[in-house]
Amino acid sequence: MHPTDLETSVPAGPGRALTAAEFRGLAAVPPEWEWFANLPNPRTRRAYQQDVRDFTAFVGITRPEAFRTVTRAHLIAWRKALEARNLAPSSIRRKLAALSSLFDYLCERNAVPHNPVDGVKRPKVHHHEGLTPALGDAQARALLDAPPEHTLKGQRDRAILATLLYHGLRREELCRLKVRDLQQREGILHFRIEGKGDKIRFLPVAAKAARLIQAYLDAAGHGYDWPGPLFRPVKNHATGTLNKPLNPTSIYQDIVRRYGEQVGINTAVRGFCVHSLRATAATNALLHGADIAQVQEWLGHANVATTRLYDKRNHRPEDSPTFRVAY
Repeated sequence: MHPTDLETSVPAGPGRALTAAEFRGLAAVPPEWEWFANLPNPRTRRAYQQDVRDFTAFVGITRPEAFRTVTRAHLIAWRKALEARNLAPSSIRRKLAALSSLFDYLCERNAVPHNPVDGVKRPKVHHHEGLTPALGDAQARALLDAPPEHTLKGQRDRAILATLLYHGLRREELCRLKVRDLQQREGILHFRIEGKGDKIRFLPVAAKAARLIQAYLDAAGHGYDWPGPLFRPVKNHATGTLNKPLNPTSIYQDIVRRYGEQVGINTAVRGFCVHSLRATAATNALLHGADIAQVQEWLGHANVATTRLYDKRNHRPEDSPTFRVAY
């Protein structure tokens, strides 16, 4: 059995009892594979699988039982090898975090006596701001106004850009939105957002975004398809099916980058991407007095330290001594 086969190996059907063979098969699953199956986010699971695969190839592990013999010296040697490959400090930290998470789980299952990653020094990441660039107010307004007003695609794209810029959603969260996720709570329209780790949060919908979304739904005609996706393709030359969610890659290529090119943002802002709109929303909210703890909850961050990467209130460019110099 391979780690990725765990979910399919569990028998389906409500109330069906395990056979003796199934019981023995599941009882023999190594805890290392259980750990992979318990990672809820598929992107995290793929990244951690690659990190663990990298480590096992380096130390020569071929069977799960060999994890029990790993020592701190193995981890230090691997870290040095990663540094020799000129990996970014953040990448090395993530790889060590993946191994640490695995060994924490093994400790809980009494499969290993201790976590050998503990005490292994991790590279420092020397930045107090996030690396994702945020837009200025004029750039954000230009991007919002870029899609045409009188086509279905233009109305949809305006609604999408407003949803990203006014609410700081991740693109995966936007693609998962269903029509029923627009809900009234205490008389205010809210988004019901399914975030990382299957966490649910409710965000009030900005007035401009609500108007653009309603205009799009009226034009598209699926405003009462409650279980259907909120944002959908307007054309599908392959199958003709439009009742499906947008692909996150399409949000990047066909909307954010396309209109960014039209208004000159792609050239002016190095590293401009979908996450830039999330960074813009967070930065703008903080600059206009939003409480950082509320912004943390608004963005769905597990740790306020992540939210602080967007906090530029103490070092805004316009406050720099550069603009006090006069000759």
